[in-house]
Amino acid sequence: MALNVALQMDPIGSVNINADSTFRIGIEAQERGHRLFYYTPDRLAFVEGRVVARGWDIELRREVGNHVSYGPEREVDLSEMDVVWLRQDPPFDMGYITTTHLLEMIHPKTLVVNDPFWVRNYPEKLLVLRFADLTPPTTIARDLATIRAFKARHGDVILKPLYGNGGAGVFRLDENDRNLTSLHELFSSINREPLVVQKFLPAVSKGDKRVILVDGEPVGAINRVPQPGETRSNMHAGGRPEPVGLTARDLEICATIGPVLREKGQVFVGIDVIGDWLTEINVTSPTGIQELERFDGTNAAARIWEAIEAKRRG
Repeated sequence: MALNVALQMDPIGSVNINADSTFRIGIEAQERGHRLFYYTPDRLAFVEGRVVARGWDIELRREVGNHVSYGPEREVDLSEMDVVWLRQDPPFDMGYITTTHLLEMIHPKTLVVNDPFWVRNYPEKLLVLRFADLTPPTTIARDLATIRAFKARHGDVILKPLYGNGGAGVFRLDENDRNLTSLHELFSSINREPLVVQKFLPAVSKGDKRVILVDGEPVGAINRVPQPGETRSNMHAGGRPEPVGLTARDLEICATIGPVLREKGQVFVGIDVIGDWLTEINVTSPTGIQELERFDGTNAAARIWEAIEAKRRG
């Protein structure tokens, strides 16, 4: 089954080919005989009833500094593609949301991965709210009094932007911290979005586990360990990836959320688990599959394509 596959992603020429999950997905697609077309989100458009993109047919290779070749620029009607990957990184702003609306117009005739309707309705820090029994105490609020009351109850908390990514803007405020009001003023001056406040989990010093799920089933995990003196374990923030297994608690969490992910068309998902607690369900542009493959040989990209190919056949 040779599929015509479009990758909607950030500039492919600058990716780290040894870490980027979209690059690994593209390499696996080529090895399975699929054809790749690439474009950036700003080149997606609605034109007189059609959802189109201007981009390039590409060929990928695992050569540092020479990892992509481009064909001539051309415009593609995305309804004529078999698969479109929604893979640009957050921030999850109105530009991102607009791409989900446009791609929703061609789905499911063209299979959009992940399903753009549910990517829009279930961004990472909101979908977890459906599973309060699995998560640490959490509040989402813009009102300072509500945030203060939460901090008074729990003392040591994490404060972060609702639609942030990569560990940017994440602050730990312990019992002695006096910066809550100033940080609230800072965030309020940037946008009108609420903030996430979550009870701090000391277990993060041992790592923040990224569990990869494919069509609702766990395929493996990596541990991301923060640098000394750092709260954030995100690899974008200097977290060190390490091999790790799945615990009984991890499997319990996956068994609870997996059916929802599968029902909502979330083929490639990365969840974050600290200790025994689920903290995020990443559906926009999850990462970690290259590290997982290096650590234990698990080819998550193949599992992803097996799921997609089965959906196209079905």
